Amino acid sequence: MSKDLVLQLEGHKTRDLFKRLYGGNEEAILSQIKRYGKLIRAFEKHFPGDRREIQLFSTPGRTEVGGNHTDHNAGRVLAAAVHFDTIAAVTAADDNQIVLYSDGYEGEFRVDLNQLEPLPEERESTTALIRGIAARFQQLGYSIGGFNAYVSSSVAKGSGLSSSASIEVLLATILNALYNNNALEPALLARIGQYAENVYFGKPCGLMDQMACAIGGFITIDFKDSERAEYRKVDFDLAAHGYHMLVVDTGGNHADLTQDYADVPREMKSVAQALGKDILRELSMDEVMENIPLLREKAGDRAILRAMHFFMDDLRVVEQAGALEENRFYDFLKLVQESGNSSWRLLQNCYSNQNPQEQGVTLALALTEDFIRNTGEGACRVHGGGFAGTIQVYLPDDRLQQYVTLMESVFGRNSVTILNIRPDGTLHLNNLLG
Repeated sequence: MSKDLVLQLEGHKTRDLFKRLYGGNEEAILSQIKRYGKLIRAFEKHFPGDRREIQLFSTPGRTEVGGNHTDHNAGRVLAAAVHFDTIAAVTAADDNQIVLYSDGYEGEFRVDLNQLEPLPEERESTTALIRGIAARFQQLGYSIGGFNAYVSSSVAKGSGLSSSASIEVLLATILNALYNNNALEPALLARIGQYAENVYFGKPCGLMDQMACAIGGFITIDFKDSERAEYRKVDFDLAAHGYHMLVVDTGGNHADLTQDYADVPREMKSVAQALGKDILRELSMDEVMENIPLLREKAGDRAILRAMHFFMDDLRVVEQAGALEENRFYDFLKLVQESGNSSWRLLQNCYSNQNPQEQGVTLALALTEDFIRNTGEGACRVHGGGFAGTIQVYLPDDRLQQYVTLMESVFGRNSVTILNIRPDGTLHLNNLLG
């Protein structure tokens, strides 16, 4: 059976699909054909007695495009799926056990579906995510069952492309395909992934990452109603404009940044609470500006600046989505740069006050802005949570290699990743191959 599947990987339909998912050049397509073949062989090695039909799945990573630190105050965001993904070879199993092996990890992850209560000793583990996703399916009245899986991911941990959301949505997609006839909508798969990360894994994440991984392409999300976040896909082809998006990993230690991350939503909410509200989305910029003396006393200057960033970046998301939909690409780039400047000056999440000598993000932005000024086109911004980690850059294709050479001379080899925007979200691939 697997021989037939390997042959399908060589077919015209598969090549067209891989061109869409991973980029258009022949080298990229051939690399993915080999990658999936290796995945199937690894599955057979780990489950040598399994003769059921192998199912293939793919779930992308994501990149934040607009709305930096807006979601936790019920704001709006713009995100996009990327061509780096988590893939799985899977078969259904009758023993009510989920057994998963992952490329690069020793041993197995095993969950008995007869025990779906959270286990404290599993917190912050892949096993917790598997258990949490199965539990949420059952709580919502959907079917669950065992499966064997081998997983491989090109979404590197620490890349800022959300490897955790990618695996969460992948696991939900597997249960959806094997036991629910693909009846669950992608947005529900995203919410199930978020639930597992919040309740079982133990991380209070928002919903942006999972939604982008599940739905694909550019997507704008409004979190005004956290239980029913509104979203829509934004039709735009970045590559058609002769541009690519890049992320630059500036390094830095995230271990001591917990307080920095926590202070951003706390300070924003302190402004809202000083004016009798819970979150900033319940206020307006005018109300904040009219109460600056009170807010300086009750919340502090930095909290006011961060609130100002919230209102400006929240509105910018609407403007960015409109610019893409109306094909006003250079207006979009201008808005990206404005967002980056706001994060730098108002949100102040480009370095940690605990260690001001380490400013990799700020340095990368300064070098990139100088590069753009000298070459004439592009935009850049801090990417994701900030304080350390990655920046996001938009550059014309004919400037990519020059930029990569510059930044890798400072931040090291392979510190720059060139991204393709993937138009499709999470996929059960078998019916699309051949």
